Amino acid sequence: MKFISRLIFHFFTNFIALLVAAYFIKEFKITPDLLNFSLVAGIFTLINIFIRPILKLILSPIIILTFGLGIILVNALTLYLLDIILTDITITGLSALIYATLIISLINILISFSAKRIYKE
Repeated sequence: MKFISRLIFHFFTNFIALLVAAYFIKEFKITPDLLNFSLVAGIFTLINIFIRPILKLILSPIIILTFGLGIILVNALTLYLLDIILTDITITGLSALIYATLIISLINILISFSAKRIYKE
């Protein structure tokens, strides 16, 4: 039950983060249909749950050498993998990928931090 609730929570945080990234970055486009947008957020959530830990394990020397900044590379790779898998999302250019990665990471951190703080009280 705890896994399902965490999965739903991560889906909604990724949904909001992808929505904000698509709004602010011109080269980051997601098909403006609610069903397709939900599909993109769902696949991105599954990539983050199942593939991201493997990428973190493989790239752990880089993450350690950069004092944790290598996580941005892992997040960019997961977003790029999402772009490869789905045709509903289009990321043109490296700068759009980096900006979208930073926005999505920041929003996920903020929402997760505030949710933990609310849950703790």
